[in-house]
Amino acid sequence: MEERMNMVTAVPAGYAAMAELEKYVKSTSLNPELKELIKIRASQINGCAFCLDMHTKAARKLGETEQRLYTLSAWRETPFFTPEERAALAFTEAVTLVTEGHVPDDVYQQVCVYYDEVQTFEILMSIVVINAWNRLVISTRRMPAAD
Repeated sequence: MEERMNMVTAVPAGYAAMAELEKYVKSTSLNPELKELIKIRASQINGCAFCLDMHTKAARKLGETEQRLYTLSAWRETPFFTPEERAALAFTEAVTLVTEGHVPDDVYQQVCVYYDEVQTFEILMSIVVINAWNRLVISTRRMPAAD
């Protein structure tokens, strides 16, 4: 597959706006490992190879285990994730798949058990931003570089 267009050169102001959103997400109070899990899980759902490559590498650098990365798409079936992470992952899936039933009250209520209002919004912004990146990257066919 060939890259269709390059957002950085085609619309630098648009790319800069996205970069500012990413900068905000990086500055939030959430732990970096959770942010990467959110990015990976949304990217798995969306099928974004570029973002999966980037964020699994970033997660490994933060100390994330291979076992958790390999089983993230089946997190409900493993004992490897904390209750807090499970709530954030369920929220990630609901927001990413919003057309399949919106965000159910029980999913929202569960995330609020473990995170305060600001943290819940920070999780939501993390989900929104990675979904936007996924859509931009998939639409432009940006490919990850081979190692």
